[in-house]
Amino acid sequence: MVTRLILVGLLSLCSPSSSQECNRALVENMDFPGSDITFLYSPDVKHCQLLCTQHPSCSFFTFVRPDWTRDDRHFHCYLKSTPSGQPNTQTPIQGATSGFSLKACTRDQKPCLSEVYQNVDFPGADYRFLFTADSKECQRVCTQDPACQFFTFAQENFSNKKTRYKCHLKFSWNVARTPIIVRKAGATSGFSHKVHQTEYFDKECQRKLFPSTDIPGNDFLSLPAVSPEHCQILCSAHPRCTYFTHNRYSFICYLKNNPDEMVTSATEAGTSGLPHRSCQLDGNWATVAHEGIDFNGSDIRYEVVDNAEACQRKCTEDPHCQFYTYADENVSDRNYWHRCYLKRVITMPAPPKVTKVTNASSGFSLKNCF
Repeated sequence: MVTRLILVGLLSLCSPSSSQECNRALVENMDFPGSDITFLYSPDVKHCQLLCTQHPSCSFFTFVRPDWTRDDRHFHCYLKSTPSGQPNTQTPIQGATSGFSLKACTRDQKPCLSEVYQNVDFPGADYRFLFTADSKECQRVCTQDPACQFFTFAQENFSNKKTRYKCHLKFSWNVARTPIIVRKAGATSGFSHKVHQTEYFDKECQRKLFPSTDIPGNDFLSLPAVSPEHCQILCSAHPRCTYFTHNRYSFICYLKNNPDEMVTSATEAGTSGLPHRSCQLDGNWATVAHEGIDFNGSDIRYEVVDNAEACQRKCTEDPHCQFYTYADENVSDRNYWHRCYLKRVITMPAPPKVTKVTNASSGFSLKNCF
């Protein structure tokens, strides 16, 4: 019994998802109460629907619109799930719009988010500031900057005179981040071969890693990463990362920021390196299968396959899958043998918060619109 309980925790207990029909309908002034997984911020209901589509287990959602008057929960996007994939109840309510995941509708394409929202602020996630003539130019700058995912622009009549015409460029993760990495006998984990394909540069990157090296201090963020190469992808994606150290025992990737100096020291546990900038990243890191490793959680569903190679092919072929874990016959519980768990996290632009602010304009990069 103890073994079984540990296995449930590590190999993400779930069952194959039942097929759901494509349902694009949005139901205005309707709440799907209960069954919440989490809530995120969205500027509109279409963005909320895309968040639900990318979330591994979201089946339907309720979005609290700006005209909601019961409290101050504007722009709240509640992601929801039930075993049937359908809401248990529906309640008419003014100021909310509900709908369904689009997982069953189309391939998982990168969304074009072209609208600019007036009197809306995306607070937080800033990494660069500049002054531009208007919100359109601010959006163009965001689109041209590889790290920028969304922006906020202070208009000419903004309340703070000192920040009028200020363009705030903002960052959110657009690469796969495995939430939990643990060692587990009988498990093999890896990534879809399509998980990270950049489109901005012709020049190939020259990978720069420093084995058995630590760069102590200057940490601003730590994330799970299965390898130094995976850690390097995370550092390359973040505009503040100047270098990194990956711990091979804890699977922690330490992102560091110090543009003035880089001081190294010897260590058995660490590999350090530099980010790639303005070049085409190679995808070889994503082809490696990591034996004895479980990427716990973030399951879309599981399928039964013969081996880890077939599991990786399943993940690569599935437009929604970003990474996977396969359980072979070395797993103690026979119920898990040959299960291939397909997994994903949200990688579309997602502001950490959305609020009403007079004479502010906010929007997203247009990189996916061309």
